Amino acid sequence: MGPIPEIPQLVEGVRTFGCIHGPSASCDNNIHQKIREDRVMIRFLVLLIFMFLYIPIVYVVASSFIDGGEITTKWFVKLFEDRDIVRSFYNSLSIALLSTLFSVILGSFAAYAFLKTNKRFESLFYTPIVIPEITEALSLLLFYRLLSFPLGFYSVLLGHIAFNIAFVFIIVNARLSSQLRSIEDASLTLGADEVQTFLRVTVPIAMPGIIAASLIAFTLSWDNFIKTVFTTGPGFQTLPLLIWSQAARGVVSPSLNALTTLMLFVSLFLAYLYAKISTKRE
Repeated sequence: MGPIPEIPQLVEGVRTFGCIHGPSASCDNNIHQKIREDRVMIRFLVLLIFMFLYIPIVYVVASSFIDGGEITTKWFVKLFEDRDIVRSFYNSLSIALLSTLFSVILGSFAAYAFLKTNKRFESLFYTPIVIPEITEALSLLLFYRLLSFPLGFYSVLLGHIAFNIAFVFIIVNARLSSQLRSIEDASLTLGADEVQTFLRVTVPIAMPGIIAASLIAFTLSWDNFIKTVFTTGPGFQTLPLLIWSQAARGVVSPSLNALTTLMLFVSLFLAYLYAKISTKRE
């Protein structure tokens, strides 16, 4: 008989939250009010997260277009009057273009080769993406020191290529593995030789994936900092290293904001192109 006095309280609690005695206007109002309160709280938290992420970016972009309360583009013009910035821009562009070229060639052929052969070691291409980038960068530095390889343009380029190959492989491999084998078999059955099949079937199928992989590789190389700072040598710096060196010395000028904005616009534009290509590919 002990538990019986507790039953009314239990029924009242269930009635409040579950409305077991049938639907009522007050019960529905309580439920809808609770849902509205939860939605307001969730939206508020999401708004705080977005503010935390994007207010610094908006501030940097706005500062690069403002001088004395007026909108101007003179800070972008001054960028190309600074020799250090021009040299760093050329270095970043050269590294990004060359690393994209070589990583796309090597990664695409590797993806095609693994589709034709044993896939036992395919998981090795996922390793550079899974492990921390600083670990890979330090490993490259120690490897260069072991070989007495001079640090500079070529050490940075090789590091970027090694990092980008994995991304190219995954993107192109996903594109080819979805439909390549059956279409190639059909082409060979219809009388085309292997060279014709590769040029007229394989390459067109892989091309959207190759273009998407090129955009990703260029973007990753364009603003890469960790791998660059570990593998660079005296007298060679890219735009991310230039921005870091000036910011570390406390030099935060409108020109630096303009440089950051320029790099941001390039990355956003490439990301937009990648999204468009991926949408069409699907």
